[in-house]
Amino acid sequence: MITGAPDPGMAGLAAGEGFARLCADRGVLFGGDYNPEQWPRETWREDVALMRRAGVTFVTVGVFSWSTLEPEPGTREWAWLDEVLDLLHEHGIAVDLATPTASPPPWLGILHPETLPVDRDGVRLAAGSRNQFAPSARAYRDAALRIATDLAERYAAHPAVRMWHVGNEFGQIDYGDEAARAFRGWLRERYGSIAALNEAWDTRVWSQGYRDFDDILPPRRAPYLLNPAQTLDFHRFTSDELRACFREQRDAIRRSGATQPITTNLMGFFPLVDAWSWAEDLDVIADDQYPDPAAPDSPQRIALVQDLARSLGDGRPWLLMEQAASAVSWRPHNLPKSPGRMRLDSLQAVARGADGVCFFQWRQARAGAERFHSAMLPHAGADTDAFRGVERLGADLARLRPVVGGRVDARVAMLFDWQGWWAASEPARPTTRHDTIAQLERWHGALWRRGVATDIVRPGADLSGYEVVLVPHSYVIEDDAADELRRAAAAGARIVIGPFSGVADAHGAILTGRSPVPLRDLIGASGEEWVGLPDDGLALALPSGEPTGPSTARATILAERLRTDGAEVLATFAEGDLAGRPAVTRHGAVWYLGAVVSEDVLATVLDEALAGVSGAVPHVPEGLEAVRRGGALFLLNHGESAVDVDVPEGSEDLLTGQRTSRRAKVAPGEAMVLIERRRT
Repeated sequence: MITGAPDPGMAGLAAGEGFARLCADRGVLFGGDYNPEQWPRETWREDVALMRRAGVTFVTVGVFSWSTLEPEPGTREWAWLDEVLDLLHEHGIAVDLATPTASPPPWLGILHPETLPVDRDGVRLAAGSRNQFAPSARAYRDAALRIATDLAERYAAHPAVRMWHVGNEFGQIDYGDEAARAFRGWLRERYGSIAALNEAWDTRVWSQGYRDFDDILPPRRAPYLLNPAQTLDFHRFTSDELRACFREQRDAIRRSGATQPITTNLMGFFPLVDAWSWAEDLDVIADDQYPDPAAPDSPQRIALVQDLARSLGDGRPWLLMEQAASAVSWRPHNLPKSPGRMRLDSLQAVARGADGVCFFQWRQARAGAERFHSAMLPHAGADTDAFRGVERLGADLARLRPVVGGRVDARVAMLFDWQGWWAASEPARPTTRHDTIAQLERWHGALWRRGVATDIVRPGADLSGYEVVLVPHSYVIEDDAADELRRAAAAGARIVIGPFSGVADAHGAILTGRSPVPLRDLIGASGEEWVGLPDDGLALALPSGEPTGPSTARATILAERLRTDGAEVLATFAEGDLAGRPAVTRHGAVWYLGAVVSEDVLATVLDEALAGVSGAVPHVPEGLEAVRRGGALFLLNHGESAVDVDVPEGSEDLLTGQRTSRRAKVAPGEAMVLIERRRT
């Protein structure tokens, strides 16, 4: 086994700097999950030769290797991993070495059944898949800590290892007795006394008052609806408990002397983990993204996820840890990506701040549950369109070294919070059709079509420096968030707030008074009732009172029975019980939407709020995505027709080396990455 001192330049680096050093050294990282333990040894040299041919510079090793490394309790089988790491280093391929703790070996569940998770119905789940662990089970945590410690002590100084990857896609949930004990401890720490918990949860409703913390269970299956405060806290607890698993292994890696950056792969707007609370623990934000090629709006939807990944790292470059090279295997009907679509998806991630583009996985599995999941090297081998597409992408990414480290400068902030999303997703609300993420996607899509860069911001975070702040749906707006919105408005920011915001407190209890209670003074209007709307919605009228017609401006899903308290009325309801009531208002530079409004109304409001905020190019043709990152202008044509766009004259396309005139033509499915070069 090759050994050596850790990279001396890595020691003592702050969060993100180790990743920045790696990318400065290698350029845009390119690779994917590599699972050599699933293949005979004679394929390994073929793998690294083809990796070099494709331009692969970075692979993740060991994610699902626990039973190979520890086939019996306490044994260690290192020889194969020694050989693989040496081989990768010999060929100049950097390694993201994973602790294998996402998928325990079957013997752990047999010897310690309490390590297997229990579902809401009380059924203990069996081994035989992956993610079969109970995060609160001490036997699991101890076994995971031992294997992580031994792995780090052996390989912390290996020169191939340039990053550490703890677990995989944290998102396990358990309702068993192990979770119950840990949940009670979490609640004791949070509330201090059972009286304080009873008050916070308002357990007088339905006679749910608790005499002691030991009486409390996870929100298991019950005869009817559960206390929403209990389920909200269980969401928080589950995220914190998984974070504790991550931290234990991270700290073990650090104690071994490892100085490389440490991360784990998040999953965008994943409902079981509050990524805001995790972000400070990750040296680099890494994210898994699987947009559906069958969905025509997937480019704009995944752009939102990519903006989230960048924003979680406070604008620093991030890593696309996983994506599919072609088809996935877990949708009911799996359409493949073309090689061109795979390339465009990858360049889109770089445009929005990624300094690494990786896939699941390198070599397509021939057995197991993911045997039909695509890979960089498909079953049919290297003489395929898919692999030639991988080679082309590798060459493209090598040409993008000048963008490494560049940032996306956003002047628009969009508020989103996991805990508010959890609270807003509880049953027994005015309508289940009003979905936080769907509204976020609608509003962000309007910005995407304008080429306007957007940061995703946690409520309560500093909003100074943003010209526009958008609040599509923030069900919980606490005092700090409301105060920050007021400060932003006082500083000249324009603010647009969507319906059903500022509804509840941090425990999910409804704020009493006219809604939205925390923001009434800001919006200059107030509501008395939330109203679910008929399937076809309600027509809206302009101030003249004339309906705009059934096929144009409408309100759908949910509205509020509003009155104005000083705000100007921009639109009213034209029919139904709400006829004549305000639907859209403006109070100074604060707009309030008292309903889920149709796209034309939303576009009109956003056009007013965004006045003076420049997009990446003066006019964005339909189907084109335009993003500025640092000194580079990315133009990505997701449409089916060529488009012309105004660009700085004399810019050079990094992908082709060609210079442009003041008007560039982007072919369908193609991309340009332009930087301004002075002629010499």
